[in-house]
Amino acid sequence: MTTTLVRTPRSLRDSWVALTGLSAVFLFEMLDNSILNVALPTIGRDLHASTTALQWVTGAYAVVFGGLMLTFGALADRFGRRRMMIVGLVLLGLSSLATAFVTTAGQLIAVRAAMGVAAAMTTPGSMALAFRLFDDDSLRVRATTLISTVGLVGLAVGPTTGGFVLAFAPWQVLLLVNVPIAALAIAGIRFGIAADDPADLHRDPIDGAGAVIGTATIVLALVAPTLFVEEGTGSWLPWTFTAAAILAAALFVLRERSAKHPLLDLALVARPLVSSGLAFKAAAGMATAALGYLVTLQLQLDWGWSPTLAAVGLLPQVVVLVAGGALINPFVQRVGLDRAAWLSTSSVVAGLAVYALLGRYGYPFVALALVLVAAGIRVVGVVAGVNVLRGLPPNRTTIGAALTDTATEVTSGAAIAIAGTIVAALFTGAIAAPHWTAHQTTEFRAAVTIAGLTLTAIAAALVAWGFLRARGATRAEHA
Repeated sequence: MTTTLVRTPRSLRDSWVALTGLSAVFLFEMLDNSILNVALPTIGRDLHASTTALQWVTGAYAVVFGGLMLTFGALADRFGRRRMMIVGLVLLGLSSLATAFVTTAGQLIAVRAAMGVAAAMTTPGSMALAFRLFDDDSLRVRATTLISTVGLVGLAVGPTTGGFVLAFAPWQVLLLVNVPIAALAIAGIRFGIAADDPADLHRDPIDGAGAVIGTATIVLALVAPTLFVEEGTGSWLPWTFTAAAILAAALFVLRERSAKHPLLDLALVARPLVSSGLAFKAAAGMATAALGYLVTLQLQLDWGWSPTLAAVGLLPQVVVLVAGGALINPFVQRVGLDRAAWLSTSSVVAGLAVYALLGRYGYPFVALALVLVAAGIRVVGVVAGVNVLRGLPPNRTTIGAALTDTATEVTSGAAIAIAGTIVAALFTGAIAAPHWTAHQTTEFRAAVTIAGLTLTAIAAALVAWGFLRARGATRAEHA
């Protein structure tokens, strides 16, 4: 009887222990990089780290995290979601504790890579376990909204909190804070979520070759955009990584089509609800990353705003992300999950289009774009993910959650690569130079418009395709 109550609660209040643990997991993911970024100059001085080493302090985490999510999602669906989550949280706590003993940049990069492994083991599981707690889609949306709101609050307050802590404490404290978060998450999941029922897992053999090729594909796809920014479009290195990523992706598809027990069953990905949800998440990730990248360049380099003033300029986005959670459930109840997914993604794409066409004419247009994008991703981040899991068998939910996160990570990297390549191709001279000529300003604004419209067109195509797939799912349900 107790197990039934834990697994199928009738309200969020009934599952508060589990939701506390799952919210702590998402808080770690959102808080981690945002709170650390503000400390990078201090870390560089303390560890005598080069610019490249500092980039990999955050980059190692992102690449390992993105590269391993699919593999750990598949393992969790086979060996237990709660078990995988707890093991990952233990690794998070231990790697965070190791920060206290770091003396070189290399050691810190290794610690960050270990944290990336822990994040890959835990983050997809938080969405999958939240989905599986409830049988009702409305409760699933509300639970996911609550968890994401906690994470977004961490994202919003991370830089400010980090700056305050650095005023009186060493930078290691910013990573040691993960230890109590991990402990809270372990307690919530251990006592709030029932152990995995063997009947809800599947026992297909692990596709080792698929896991290796899939991980290589994602890692190459995530590293390539960074190389475009660091090395420039004239270097052979980013193009080589891009070509290798495309080749690896083709090999992965061939492998999964031919494998008797594939890591990722492509027939499941092709289901209308799944493919539409992934398209919406990909479009939102692309538009959000592009806007963040281009607005940061514009505010600080084109308009000459200080980093502090630029941070203030991004506040409309932060306010909507944090406060918008209260509106998600009423909106979804009014229009339905499927319509909410494509409407919210359309808002994200519209925000990027507004910025591309009107952003150069003043901050009010930039603020409008930020609000449209924030409002859209606040909804799509919840409903598209829920739709993907609705479209999958119960024993494939964790890899489904991992797939949505991977789609966002990869398309975000692609967006920055496309935007960075267009800006580099059209802008002459050093973009970080303190004073631009009138001609350089014209070049930059033209590049922003072209990059913004290019990415708007790609994201809009993804939304259109996702909409058509969602309509197919609706027709199949009513047939």
